[in-house]
Amino acid sequence: MENFSIRTENLKKTFGKTHALSGVSFDFSAGLLHGLIGSNGAGKTTTMRLLAGLLKPSSGKINYYSGGKPAAFSDFRPTLAYMPQQASLYPDLSIDEHLEFFRELYRIDPGLYASRSAELLKITRLDKFRERRAGQLSGGMYKKLGLMCALLQSPSVLLLDEPTNGVDPISRREFWELLYSLAADKILIIVSTAYMDEAERCSRVHLLDAGALLASGEPRAVLKERGAATFEEIFIREGKK
Repeated sequence: MENFSIRTENLKKTFGKTHALSGVSFDFSAGLLHGLIGSNGAGKTTTMRLLAGLLKPSSGKINYYSGGKPAAFSDFRPTLAYMPQQASLYPDLSIDEHLEFFRELYRIDPGLYASRSAELLKITRLDKFRERRAGQLSGGMYKKLGLMCALLQSPSVLLLDEPTNGVDPISRREFWELLYSLAADKILIIVSTAYMDEAERCSRVHLLDAGALLASGEPRAVLKERGAATFEEIFIREGKK
């Protein structure tokens, strides 16, 4: 599988007088599970939408790379899947109907779809609930269905905006187990979360506070460098008051 990565340079985004991002530089290196960590209003969703091409920067650059070489976003886009934070599924459609809908949307070959959907249903443990409507799913099952729809096209880059928000602890653990299995395939995964305990589950963390980047790096290295026992301590001590 070809390696894909994303880097930003002094990325800024304003909405009127609000500075959602204030000149942040990220290095989302290939084949790793990156965590975009921060509380509500930190700029996580804005970052995700910028990376997915849904928003344009006010200033700064977003650079996309394929196989270590610069790539145009138009070439990069087909490899990317984005799972938004807000509810985006159809409550009256079943799990099977959602998968069929996205098969048509992505124009996936029927043979490939059959094997891919069966694999996803198995790893998400939703194979016994295929006829259940999305509006009748638990929070954890709903998020798994959203992940399945994003994965159906076999992306090389996966953007997940707060996928475990509002999900019970057991479902959160199961969701992270799914992410680990995906990370084993060396795809680029960027997941945002406000749960500090999830930061240590990532290969790399990027700590955002009020649109500013506090730190980036391997979780344990960031804690050691900042002389902190927890990520909460870093945000309390270094975050904007």
